[in-house]
Amino acid sequence: MAASLVNSLLAEPAVADPPRRVWRDWALLAVMVTTVVVEAFVNDAASWRPISTVVVVAMLSTLMWRRTHPLTVMVINFGVVLVAERIAQVASGEPFEYYSAAFLLLAPYALFRWGSGRHAAIGLGIMLATLVSALHGDWTGLGDAIGGTLVLLFPAVLGLEVRNLVGSRERDREEVKLRERELLARELHDTVAHHVSAIAIRAQAGRVVGANDPDAALDALVVIEEEASRTLAEMRGIVGTLRGDARAEFAPQPQLTDLHRLATGPREPQDGDGPRVEVTVASDVGDVGPTVGGALYRMAQEAITNARRHARSATIVSVDVATDGEQILLRVDDDGLDTTASADGSGGFGIVGMTERAHLLGGTLTAGPNADRGWRVAASIPRQAVGS
Repeated sequence: MAASLVNSLLAEPAVADPPRRVWRDWALLAVMVTTVVVEAFVNDAASWRPISTVVVVAMLSTLMWRRTHPLTVMVINFGVVLVAERIAQVASGEPFEYYSAAFLLLAPYALFRWGSGRHAAIGLGIMLATLVSALHGDWTGLGDAIGGTLVLLFPAVLGLEVRNLVGSRERDREEVKLRERELLARELHDTVAHHVSAIAIRAQAGRVVGANDPDAALDALVVIEEEASRTLAEMRGIVGTLRGDARAEFAPQPQLTDLHRLATGPREPQDGDGPRVEVTVASDVGDVGPTVGGALYRMAQEAITNARRHARSATIVSVDVATDGEQILLRVDDDGLDTTASADGSGGFGIVGMTERAHLLGGTLTAGPNADRGWRVAASIPRQAVGS
């Protein structure tokens, strides 16, 4: 249980699209620089005031990038503090003291507020190393040690709490949106059912009266045309609402026959060359419906994306499609180092979304490490899927 919790925390992605520098950052920088300069004149106990003033101002300037590069800012600032602490101990036997450097506590807040789980873990290690170094060089008692630890960790805890609160609000907002989209989908179903029923009734009536009264049959066709046009218009309006801000895709949706495109498709720039992708579709798979074919394609695409992003040292990703009676079997394997981060995905469906899609079609999907090495995603979907 504990290991699962730790892995879940480490797999937490960084907050998407963090805000960049805003006017408040420039105002904060002005206040910080002013504070440092004032301390340089009034604090006689400050270590190496001319040099320390320049160094502290440079360190505080890096806080302008604390949201977009939180770990880098943390490493630079706490690394400099750690080195300065050691130099001060060797040179004068006194600790490095510059009270304005307290502004650097914004770095752990930003790291736990905006950074990924792995980066937060690294940052926590750096913080603890700096704390141990400071306590070793200037031990003043257990009470001060506990107080200093609390002061150092408080910004990190605060950042994590703010992150959770904001995330909770976002999830609540998305849940409301999903409920509204569900209502719109039901409305679309009712609208289409009503108009299609009217079209069917008119068509039946036209067949009955067509032999004896051709004009009545033509009138029925006019009504059918009007109902069909009205249905299409209402469908476009509701589906457009359901799409939200997403752009409509006019190209045909990819199917199982398009799966080979994933073997040679362009790789994402951040992934470099990435592992090689091999696709094999058994000859006895034959034709499958568009619902099943589209689902298999999307599952394979998401599994390949997860492997490229999370499978460390992977050299190959193999995609195999076969049959077992009336079941279509999909298996995606990579040879990367075992990492549970692959289970979470990033964007797109994710494992949760793929599993839900498989269940909706009456199938199953599992994901987990292979016995020897790598990660496997395996799905089984009926050829005649539920709802297709």
